[in-house]
Amino acid sequence: MSLRTQALAFAAATLMALPAAADSFMAMEPYARAASPAAKSGAAFIPLHNMSGQDDRLIAARSDAAQRVELHTHIDAGDGILQMREIEGGIPVAAGEMIEMRRGGQHVMLMGLTGPLEQDAEIAVTLVFERAGEVVVTVPVDNERAPKDGAHSH
Repeated sequence: MSLRTQALAFAAATLMALPAAADSFMAMEPYARAASPAAKSGAAFIPLHNMSGQDDRLIAARSDAAQRVELHTHIDAGDGILQMREIEGGIPVAAGEMIEMRRGGQHVMLMGLTGPLEQDAEIAVTLVFERAGEVVVTVPVDNERAPKDGAHSH
């Protein structure tokens, strides 16, 4: 086998081993909210469609809009009380499926905001997947959006 053939074989094997492209996930109408103009925390809701053809897992998120960013959900603590909790181990998203991020459910929690989340502004949120790697989503701030499906506000 010639050196050129070996190099081409190595390049092909390397490309096949790379994670899915970042465009394999589509954000469906994302938005962010702050509890008030002086809020120290906020949340981003980023429904995602996995178009990669392979199962993946959302394992982390980052944003310059906050000092700390976590994946959160609400759990029923009984007596109709919902408590926010960090999601341990990430959020699985099967091939071809969607994960719903909405108020009262799974969301990206922004803690220690570095500035106000003002109406009609935009923030960048980097989502980190096990296979697809990093996907940057531009998230508009919409503090006027009403919750759907009877979801509780932050």
